[in-house]
Amino acid sequence: MTPFFDALRQQRWDDHRYYHHSRINQSLHLLSAISFVIAYAVLFVDPPAAALIGWLVAMTTRQSGHFFFEPRGYDPVNQATHEHKEAIKVGYNLRRKIVLIALWAAVPLAVALQPDLWGALVPHAGVEGWLRNVGWVWLWLGVAGLVFRTLQLFILKDLQTGLVWATKILTDPFHDIWLYHKAPLHLLRGELIDPMHHAAARTIGNGA
Repeated sequence: MTPFFDALRQQRWDDHRYYHHSRINQSLHLLSAISFVIAYAVLFVDPPAAALIGWLVAMTTRQSGHFFFEPRGYDPVNQATHEHKEAIKVGYNLRRKIVLIALWAAVPLAVALQPDLWGALVPHAGVEGWLRNVGWVWLWLGVAGLVFRTLQLFILKDLQTGLVWATKILTDPFHDIWLYHKAPLHLLRGELIDPMHHAAARTIGNGA
């Protein structure tokens, strides 16, 4: 199992050093991670409610950090352009995320216009029923997004890369709480960008 966990550590490290320079983004990831942990707990008792928490709170805060606050210029810490980082990203880069978010945004309207979703749902009665059905579809969308990219990585990379990425995604909330729990404090001190001294030292050490 050592190669698997080594690959998991590498994917986590690359995700942190490439895509989490903004302290606002890090703080939003902390909020997102806490929300995801709550959603995981709720999943066992009320799956559609868990999906609503996951998509409306956890995913919204998480992706807002990436889209609106993370720098997109040249990255001097890692000596890489934004375009290079997007091209080598293992998971969902911004272009893939836009597709996923578009599908997510279309779900409430689709359920409203087609209450049974062509036989996939029991038609809702009232706003609460509509919300629960939206929650069910969002849950399926989340699972589909995870499975789809994992299978893509099986084909484009290899079996281990896909399994490592899926493991990373599912455990990210717990890891992000540990990794970014001090981000709000740094933000309150006026530090908008993480200096990433640890990443810079590692980059220099690797001769990158």
